[in-house]
This record gives sequence, structure tokens and C-alpha cells, in this order.
Amino acid sequence: MRARLAPLRSQHVFPTVRLALGRATRRDPKRFRILHFSVQRDHLHLVVEAADKRALSSGIRGVAIRVARYVNDLLSRRGPLWADRWHGRALRTPREVRTVLAYVLLNFRKHAPRRLGAGVDPFSSGMWFDGWRGWRAGSGVAPPFAERAAWLKRHADDLVDLPIGVARTWLARVGWRRHGLIGLDEAMGSGQRADVAAGTAFLPP
Repeated sequence: MRARLAPLRSQHVFPTVRLALGRATRRDPKRFRILHFSVQRDHLHLVVEAADKRALSSGIRGVAIRVARYVNDLLSRRGPLWADRWHGRALRTPREVRTVLAYVLLNFRKHAPRRLGAGVDPFSSGMWFDGWRGWRAGSGVAPPFAERAAWLKRHADDLVDLPIGVARTWLARVGWRRHGLIGLDEAMGSGQRADVAAGTAFLPP
């Protein structure tokens, strides 16, 4: 989802975007939920689950409206926030899901002006992700937050502003792990990047 302005990935705007995403995914979580996201300078990447095509369309429209309203209010601006309609693709295999999860959660490496060390992107849902590997205490690398992620997911119904929903499909919960957990310093090859469509990746029921 590409925006007309480019301060989305800032300490001033990002908390508002995250709040909007959380409230959008909690509107009707049985039919539509955001599983993971990455906020870049002028666009968003989302991984979502939807009950059907209608739920997907309605859910993404709700996300777009809510984020636009919240950001416009914050910046005291008027007019459209989004530059064009969202682009999406269905994920149907465990490998596809793993590739997209890595792409979304590690997308900040793609846009970084220099090579980055291992770590979690603070402008993503990475801290709520429990599929990281390659971390050990005392390494000096940001932890994968696995225990926090598991606790948050168990208590999701009680946390009003949790920015992501709980996966319900086999692909998103278990299937993708067959191809290995995701490294904090993992880099995608050009072939993998070519396989990932920009925009929203969604898992059919």
C-alpha cells in the first residue's frame, strides 16, 4: 500500500500507523486479521488472513481508511493518503509463506543505505514474531522476543491495541516452519525477492 507522503517510518507517525493497524485487525478478527506488517518510508507491507474474497476486500479497505484518517488527523492534513490501490497475492504453499514472512519482516534491510547487522525492525511486527532463529543471550543482538510474542498471542483478546491478529490457518501457524525459522540477519537472494509481489500477501481459508 503506497502513500502520497513519506513520513510513515518516523517516530512521530509510526505509533499512529501501528495503532490504526491494530484497531483495523480487531474490528472483525474472525473474518480478517493482519498477521504481520512492515512500515517503510512511503508504503506498507501486510500479511493477512481472510475468510473469503469479500472479507479480504472489506478488511483492506478498512485498513486503508483507518490509517489515512489517523495519519491525516495527526498531521492536520486533508486529501487522499494513498497513491494507488493495494496490490496483493494469495499464498498457497509453506515455502511461499516463509518467503513472504522473511521479506516483510526483514524489508528494512532492502531499503537501508548501508549493510545492517542482525536485529529486529522496530517499524514492523517483528517483536511479536515467534519464528526467529539464531539468537543467544549475551550475543549483543536484539532478542527475537519469542516469549513475549507467545504471551501476547495467548492474551490477544485482552489487549485492545495489539497491532496484529493470531494466525488461524495451518500455513501461517505451522506449515511455513517446515522450511526453517527465519534468521535475524537473513538476506534474500534476487530470485527470492523476484518471487515476492509488492503489497499485501494474504492466506485464503
